[in-house]
Amino acid sequence: METLVLKVDKSPQGEKALDKAAEIIKDGGLVAFPTETVYGLGGDAKNPRSSKRIYKAKGRPSDNPLIVHIANMSQLEEIVEEVPEVARILADNFWPGPLTMILKKNKVVPKQTTGGLDTVAIRMPSDEIARELIIRSDCMIAAPSANVSGKPSPTLASHVYKDLSGKIDAVLDGGAAIIGLESTIIDLTSDIPTILRPGAITKNMLEQVIGRVDIDPSILEKKEADKPKAPGMRYKHYAPKAELTIVEGNSSKVVAYINSQVRENDNKGINTGIIATSENANKYIGGNVKEVGSAADEEGIAHNLYNILREFDDTDVSVIYSESFDGDGIRAAVMNRLLKAAGYKVVSADRVAIKRIIFVGKNGSSRSPMAASIFESLDEDKDYEVLARGLLVQFPEPLNPKTEAVLAGNGIEIEEFSATQLSDDDINSSTIIFAMEETLRSKVLEGYEKANEDNTFTLSSYVGGELEIPNPYGGDLQLYGLCYEVLKDTLTKLIDLLKQER
Repeated sequence: METLVLKVDKSPQGEKALDKAAEIIKDGGLVAFPTETVYGLGGDAKNPRSSKRIYKAKGRPSDNPLIVHIANMSQLEEIVEEVPEVARILADNFWPGPLTMILKKNKVVPKQTTGGLDTVAIRMPSDEIARELIIRSDCMIAAPSANVSGKPSPTLASHVYKDLSGKIDAVLDGGAAIIGLESTIIDLTSDIPTILRPGAITKNMLEQVIGRVDIDPSILEKKEADKPKAPGMRYKHYAPKAELTIVEGNSSKVVAYINSQVRENDNKGINTGIIATSENANKYIGGNVKEVGSAADEEGIAHNLYNILREFDDTDVSVIYSESFDGDGIRAAVMNRLLKAAGYKVVSADRVAIKRIIFVGKNGSSRSPMAASIFESLDEDKDYEVLARGLLVQFPEPLNPKTEAVLAGNGIEIEEFSATQLSDDDINSSTIIFAMEETLRSKVLEGYEKANEDNTFTLSSYVGGELEIPNPYGGDLQLYGLCYEVLKDTLTKLIDLLKQER
């Protein structure tokens, strides 16, 4: 089958394109067309054969219901058992627009269109091309997103053509979809109106006009309905070819974690994609970084998301890491799509297990090796890699003799030690750095790219102490003994804290 591409604009040629598309719909064919949300794949909603063709073209499971697009309220009344008052209120406030309502259907709508359900999902799009197509075809149009099932929804005609060329009759090219995410779906057949899919019409907006609205738990957690009442509730959706992981948590920790994954993947010859906000994009040290928009511009992020996921399909990346976009409103819709696309694979950068502890002193031969040795002697679990490092190491100096004597006097032996300069290679996403004093911490933060406020601390302040670890360098054995006692007390508290955080 040859798939026609029909350009729609205000010209006479554009009018002919609309008429041609309408005739195809009337005759039982399939036409992809723009809406304000994403491109839809349309067929006559009352024609069972058209609905079957939609499922076949998309490779969509037949129990995943389609959304019926209408152009006026009389069409709504034609296909439902009744129009409850709450539906009229919502229509008055949000139609035409990106809101889909689920109501009890009547016999006019075949079950092939509703995925076998006794309910029907209906919306009235605000896009002029979509509405004109409905009017000219003299049909209500059943239209899921115009993509291969499971892939990111199309926001451009070129996305549709790439997925469905040869499988459908035509694509109406009306330019880029404005919103970029599918409509909000609200179920009006339950006791309390319930959002089944978030979108541009938010929970807060709905509650302002109809009162309490619930949210289905499957929206932001891995919970599938046995019989989905709306698109996107049961199956993995919106997924790029590459494996996608969402990284949540403190912004700097998220960046640090993703950077560590990029380095590891580079060493394995794996190309990594990154979905980043504009604020963080230049903080990544490698990988294929794509800016989704400013963190403050949730509508921009929504508009760009699917296009970015599809752009990655044209690259050689094997894995993608995305920053998280937690929040209310459209952010909830963005997270819903990302979670579905990632198969709910989420990593918390805040909770990434600490696997490496670095104690940092000035010359690396006194306090830091003393701290590392005491820590290892006190930690019964011994599940950390513990390093001692210095900031002014001129040569591989051996362990300070007085440090060695104090440790030996407390039953701790160190063999084959030499002072080592701290380097960025020592620091990864699972590293925590403890400097012996604030001046050293400041130098670490200033001098090391991978050190930041979230992984670099003064040892005493981390455990709530007010005094820094005394520097015994150049002092007598008694001063080294005092340093040992202060460190032992501080490190005992540190181990208790780390156990609580595990």
